[in-house]
Amino acid sequence: MDEVKRKKVLYISYDGMTDPLGQSQVLPYLTGLSQKGIQYTLISFEKSERFQKEKEIIGSICKEYGINWIPLPYTKKPPVLSTIKDIRNLKRTVKTLHKQNNFDIVHCRSYIPALAGVWMQKKWGIKFIFDMRGFWADERVDGGLWNLKNPVFNFVYKYFKKRERLFLSKADYVISLTQNAKKNIHGRTDILNQPIPIQVIPCCVDLSLFEPQNINLSNQNRLKADLSIPGGVKVICYIGSIGTWYLLTEMLAFFKRYLQKFPDSIFLFVTKDAPQKILGEAKHVGIAETSIRIRPAARKEVPLFISICDFSIFFIKPAFSKKASSPTKQGEIMAMGKPVVCNSDVGDTDYVVQKYQSGIVVDQFSDEAYDNSIEQFSQQSFNSVLIRKGAEDFYSLEKGLKSYWVVYKSVLGEA
Repeated sequence: MDEVKRKKVLYISYDGMTDPLGQSQVLPYLTGLSQKGIQYTLISFEKSERFQKEKEIIGSICKEYGINWIPLPYTKKPPVLSTIKDIRNLKRTVKTLHKQNNFDIVHCRSYIPALAGVWMQKKWGIKFIFDMRGFWADERVDGGLWNLKNPVFNFVYKYFKKRERLFLSKADYVISLTQNAKKNIHGRTDILNQPIPIQVIPCCVDLSLFEPQNINLSNQNRLKADLSIPGGVKVICYIGSIGTWYLLTEMLAFFKRYLQKFPDSIFLFVTKDAPQKILGEAKHVGIAETSIRIRPAARKEVPLFISICDFSIFFIKPAFSKKASSPTKQGEIMAMGKPVVCNSDVGDTDYVVQKYQSGIVVDQFSDEAYDNSIEQFSQQSFNSVLIRKGAEDFYSLEKGLKSYWVVYKSVLGEA
């Protein structure tokens, strides 16, 4: 990537840099691009407890790469009003910063930051990149966070769908996580200036962290002993939080069918969520607690946990908004050379599994579909080297940086 003369970019994220997402999906891009001649000012909204724990670490990373980090407090309550408060704080901050820096680009990660971005574009003529991440307003509805029967949430939903059309119509460039979402956007007649410029960049993976060659057998054996996992048994793992989108009951139902074929198997949950929820649902489904293991892990420990598993599973609630979803865990699991079992109709997950022969796609949530998938899985041999190469091809940070660089040069008229 050839360098352009140093340009000033304001990057706005409503996710905190002290959040795991900020550390895995924002900072790696900014540190990489800052070395290519981009001078970043970074605004993020930080949750108080995490900020106190992680601020020194994030601050030192930003300082090392010349990133001017402006952390703002994230407010959660009361709903809607707290977000309005954050938006007002953001606009005041942005106005002051622009007077000091005269930014060339405002790069907005998702919808709340884009409210400030499109305002800056109109007010000062700044180039506006809408890094949309997903259909955010629809995610809130599909995930049950906004009940449209509530007149307040109904109003907020309609407001953001109207803003979404504005963001997509006005953006100098749009970033989408999936080809599925890009196709949907280009098919919409309510967006001006079609076909709008869209670059697809999935959630990338730190391949140096998720590297099978960094794992040694003694550490694997030690972890298995610590988890009371006997040698020779099948281990399925789930990585990450069990939240709005991940279908715990259905994943456990799959495992119950798996136990019929492999009775000694273990389902390992690598999560910081409370064990009671998982164990309670396992009991409800009819799975003995002895078949479940639950353990929190720091990010740097996750590759070791994945390495002791035969495969990883994630079922995500299929909904319209999930067309734009790129599960970070899929790339991380593939980077460790492990196959996945996942469901269909979520972003580009089907495409990735099929293209790189990296797992099995379950097409419906039923015992029959689970049995068919388990049989298919047990008969198929997966090549860990090829799965790893698939992650390198599709999810590599370097490839993501090159794609972002294409966008920046185009927006700056230097392509």
